[in-house]
Amino acid sequence: MLTTLLVVGLALVLGLAANRLLRPRLVEDQADALTVRDFMEPLLTLAVLVLAFVMVLAAESYGDAEDAAREEAGVVDHLFEVADFAPDPQRVRLQADAVCYARAVHAIEWPAMVRGSASTAPSVWSTDFRKQLKGVDRQDAVFGILIDADRDRSEARQARIAESTPAIAPLFYWFMLITLAVTVIVLAFCLPLRRFATELATLVVLTILLTASLLIIHDVDRPFGGIIDVPATSIADASRDISDDFVAAHGEAALPCDAQGRKPAA
Repeated sequence: MLTTLLVVGLALVLGLAANRLLRPRLVEDQADALTVRDFMEPLLTLAVLVLAFVMVLAAESYGDAEDAAREEAGVVDHLFEVADFAPDPQRVRLQADAVCYARAVHAIEWPAMVRGSASTAPSVWSTDFRKQLKGVDRQDAVFGILIDADRDRSEARQARIAESTPAIAPLFYWFMLITLAVTVIVLAFCLPLRRFATELATLVVLTILLTASLLIIHDVDRPFGGIIDVPATSIADASRDISDDFVAAHGEAALPCDAQGRKPAA
């Protein structure tokens, strides 16, 4: 960072020095000098490039969050199905943990991610799931499958939680906002003084488009808390499916949690 500041600062000083010392000798006095309009094109190009870069970054974050949420739901459903082949007495509790985990993610952790945070509620059931696995014979073929599935679930959850926080640093967002603001100011400054209705309308439209792009980036960069959010459809469907299967086989009373995935009060 220091090197960049030094190089750019030195370039500016050398350029100004050359302007004062060398330009009068090399260029005629009648030569056209740069005007504000000459700076418009590179400034507008900079603003568009910054917007494009940040929009791609935000879109990737949104896509990663969507993929992680979908993968987690699929793994939880797979965990429940594989646990059906586990030996007694772990089989029922492993399936119950999968149901309670899915309920906790959907009802408790998903709303928490709107604020960019996680919840400890699902961890209660993932911890109990691993505790129950200790009672399964390690030579049993289903043991390795359950271990792998639990690892995949954990990785998908961590990815989902990580993507709930903005991928764009606040400093970079402010830099982008200031760049757009300066661009609009310069464009407005260069409007003709008379009969500028068409130019003014174009500037207003351009300002609206640039502002809308910035707002979309800000929204998409918060995959679980914006208007364009990642819905909880996948985990909700998985939770409903495995809950129905479990209740049909063992009854609601066999679950160690309520409908929100919380442990009942003692």
